[in-house]
Amino acid sequence: MLIPFFLFSILYLFMINSMTNSLCIQKEIPEERQAKVFRTINVLITILLTSSYFRVFFT
Repeated sequence: MLIPFFLFSILYLFMINSMTNSLCIQKEIPEERQAKVFRTINVLITILLTSSYFRVFFT
């Protein structure tokens, strides 16, 4: 059960980054701010995935 969850997490993070890139292009966000946008979204998604991992496997 652990391996499918990690595979799902990697796929999910990849898809979110793809959608974030589309958002940056569509909204014409400057290159300087794009790194901050990606970092913020990746940290939030990582927190979400970590909390869901603990909820699924330890409760």
